[in-house]
Amino acid sequence: MRLSAFAPAKVNLFLHVGGPDGEGYHPISSLMVFADVGDRVNLQPADAPAFETSGPFGDQIPAGGDNLVVRAGQAFHRRLGGPVPPYRLILEKHLPIAAGLGGGSSDAGAALKLLRDALAPALSDDDLEALAASLGADGAACLRARALIAEGRGERLSPAPRLPELNAVLVNPGAPSPTGAVYRAYDAGVHPDGAAMPPMPDHLESAEEAAAWLAFATRNDLEAPAVRLEPHIGEVLDVLRGEPESLLVRMSGSGATCFALCASDIEAEGLAERLETMRPDWWVRRCRLS
Repeated sequence: MRLSAFAPAKVNLFLHVGGPDGEGYHPISSLMVFADVGDRVNLQPADAPAFETSGPFGDQIPAGGDNLVVRAGQAFHRRLGGPVPPYRLILEKHLPIAAGLGGGSSDAGAALKLLRDALAPALSDDDLEALAASLGADGAACLRARALIAEGRGERLSPAPRLPELNAVLVNPGAPSPTGAVYRAYDAGVHPDGAAMPPMPDHLESAEEAAAWLAFATRNDLEAPAVRLEPHIGEVLDVLRGEPESLLVRMSGSGATCFALCASDIEAEGLAERLETMRPDWWVRRCRLS
């Protein structure tokens, strides 16, 4: 049996962060959406367990226990508690590394879905979500891979308000933005509002309305410290904010990927094509968010 699953990029439309608690964890509130661009995970029968990578960023992926796909397989085996047939997991890595797009967690979620389909179809959604949550703060959110609100350490999930079609352009300058370093930089000047949720509308009718509300009521608290650590992020933000198609420009997660919301697919396509010509050294993708 050969199986395949898409692992979408996660985008934080906003990310409010509080100061660290007694265990060093930061409370957050965030509106997460998922793109129609991402990685792909494949599962194949094998004579012995194996993990392989391919794709434009595959050579940057650690092959051992530091990789979340490998850790997902290990956690799944422990949950089953017995021998399993050998298989090969192949990660097609199309998203940049350390990019603020939840790529590792999304890859792990895709791997868990494949392993359940192949080896334990009776395993419940709750059990699978618990496995995903054990792998990282955004593990459960990336397993669900649909628009949602995340609070607490990222484990308290609730439905997002009804959103319009959101067309966007994702841009990464080719520089990693390690999450730990960004949070440490943030700790030097925690936002006074911390992780407080903004008043949430029941629904947003258009991309223009969504962008206006996000700009007025929300922010990404990690954007300023990430720019201080990696000035190329600031360069991307400045370029995007100068483009006429951009309704809202913001960094996703802890960076380094930034996004511009656009009014239509045509405008997103035009912006992406122009950026690819202007800056061929940047990773640029037009996408839809949902």
